[in-house]
Amino acid sequence: MLFTLLAFAVALGLLITFHELGHYSVARLCGVRVVRFSVGFGRVVLRKFDRQGTEWAVSAIPLGGYVKMQDVPPPGASPQQIAESFDSKPLWQRAAIVLAGPVANFILAALLYAGLNLFGVFEPAAVVAPPPTATAAAKAGLQGGEHITAVDGKPVASWNQVRWALLDVATTGGSATLQVRDAHNVARSVVLNLDAQPLAPEGADPLAQAGLSLAAPRPMVLELIPGGAGEQAGLLAGDIIIASGELREPTAQALIQYISARPGQPLPFTVLRDNTELTLTVTPRPDVNDDGEEVARIGVMLGADFPMALIRHGPVQSLAQGAVRTVDTAWLSLKMMGRMVTGHVSVRNISGPVTIADYAGQTARAGLVSYISFLALISVSIGVLNLLPIPMLDGGHLVFYIIEAIRGGPLPEKWIEQGYRVGLALLAALMGLAFFNDFVRLFT
Repeated sequence: MLFTLLAFAVALGLLITFHELGHYSVARLCGVRVVRFSVGFGRVVLRKFDRQGTEWAVSAIPLGGYVKMQDVPPPGASPQQIAESFDSKPLWQRAAIVLAGPVANFILAALLYAGLNLFGVFEPAAVVAPPPTATAAAKAGLQGGEHITAVDGKPVASWNQVRWALLDVATTGGSATLQVRDAHNVARSVVLNLDAQPLAPEGADPLAQAGLSLAAPRPMVLELIPGGAGEQAGLLAGDIIIASGELREPTAQALIQYISARPGQPLPFTVLRDNTELTLTVTPRPDVNDDGEEVARIGVMLGADFPMALIRHGPVQSLAQGAVRTVDTAWLSLKMMGRMVTGHVSVRNISGPVTIADYAGQTARAGLVSYISFLALISVSIGVLNLLPIPMLDGGHLVFYIIEAIRGGPLPEKWIEQGYRVGLALLAALMGLAFFNDFVRLFT
């Protein structure tokens, strides 16, 4: 629990602070006086003033931060103080200051994605499992074992990229053209016709519903027990078991069950060693498991031979790919929000702080790559959320500025106050729904 809370605090603190740095940087460029930049909320723990008079503070609650600007001149203000006030700035400068926060989140996400591309990450290779009959994948002619190399003409290098490329069409319905290579390296194209699948947290995976799933890893010998049946039969660490008896391309689970039921029975094993197929005969030995049941074992520790793809690009391509991924993620987020309004996507997909904290902890435990990917995704989400045209959010302020530009003058104060009331009610409803979804997930 403590680790999860720490991962959540670091994520939220970093992302919101970066958001506020966007507002701060553009405000300073436009000559607006920044009274305080706080990392965290609540009581100030540490503070320091810079030469411009800005108070840099660390506050007690480390869940984000804020920037306090001089909105209006103080009573009896000098001409310089008037010029340094936010409200005295031209419309385009005020809009730029407001827009800078979400843009900073998009820039951060692009840099995080670019960093992953630059240093390289290993992801499961896009090798498909045999699809169930009558599914869209089976009707398209996929048999299992094919390696997907492109989706609708765009190259893909991993299963994660395939899922990302197909997520939109899988939820809305339509067709996608897959370029694949079979086990004999023969290339061909298949057309996947997908029916719209509802997207809900408790629902089935839309791609799995279409029969498209990642091929199960082959069992690989990790370690042998000295003197065991496997060692005596000639098995070596690193051997990939591709057949045993009537089993062909078995999963580790299927292989264990097959061996356990055949004590003392010689079994032919076909293994792949240094890309060469060998056939060995292994005789499982009787043993007793923890429940007192008689089973058979061959004295090896099995692992997973998961084909992996290294995703790595040069500096320029990494930045370009990071920017493209950020734009794609933001656009998909907007489309999903639109589909929630129309009812094609369940509102149960809206997550609150409890779920986000849980994901922060899970990804942090999974490793640095997963955590950085999580940070990039949440950074995009914060940027998109703040651009929604809801008063109280950055997007709401931008709407006011657009109306001001059309009218040729500031909006009446009562319009703005009424807008804030509506915005506050909408945000309260949204947060209530998010907390409700969090607790439903927590207790079900």
